[in-house]
Amino acid sequence: MLPPEFGLTTCGKFKALPVLIILHGPMSTPGRVGNALRAMGHPLDIRKPVVGEALPESLENYAGAIMFGGPMSANDSDEFVKREIDWLATPLKEEKPYLGICLGAQMLAKQLGASVAPHPEGRTEIGYYPIRPTEAGRRLWERWPDQVYHWHREGFDLPKGCELLAEGDDFPVQAYRTGTCFGIQFHPDLTQAMLHRWTTRGHERLSLPGARSRDEHFNGRLIHDRSEREWLSAFLDGWLHRPPAMTGTQPTVSQAAE
Repeated sequence: MLPPEFGLTTCGKFKALPVLIILHGPMSTPGRVGNALRAMGHPLDIRKPVVGEALPESLENYAGAIMFGGPMSANDSDEFVKREIDWLATPLKEEKPYLGICLGAQMLAKQLGASVAPHPEGRTEIGYYPIRPTEAGRRLWERWPDQVYHWHREGFDLPKGCELLAEGDDFPVQAYRTGTCFGIQFHPDLTQAMLHRWTTRGHERLSLPGARSRDEHFNGRLIHDRSEREWLSAFLDGWLHRPPAMTGTQPTVSQAAE
């Protein structure tokens, strides 16, 4: 039986299931990702555990879930951070589509037993940086952007049993997957308004080792944004509607706790 949210529209077509959106700031938005999902017909169920909002016990009535970035660390002792990491057992166990962006990817890595830590030399990725798709990444999406937008000081190891999809220089793991669960270190959700806001409110971080200048952020967007936007569209369509099979053995929830 179809869940109640998957009803008929007035045109006789099936509605798309909602996508769970997990944000980490009181004023945060899903940006371009949210715009793309709405254009696909998916309603958004937005939850903010940082302000005490609960996450659903199951994703049965959802098309998938996306956990976005934030200023906190996956290693923080805040109770909501621990709850979110524990909750990630849900999409893993139910084999539902999950996408972790930046912090969301780091939390998934931690749930799967990998370490999350700053760069050993204190370097950051704040701005546009090159990525290199692996053979596994190219099998999923033939065209990847040459450079993508980042805003982070921590990275993570590749969790055991996961496929590496894209690599970087200072932070080698840029994209990975296990089954229908994906983690990406970069920010395809970035809009022009977000770029202005982040580089204004977080301007002090632009002086950190490895960070790009504010001008480089905006110049990089002019050069690289179109290809990153096209990649996002292809990713979301395949991730939600045609999830590809994974080769090899993927980690289970019980393995992640070992």
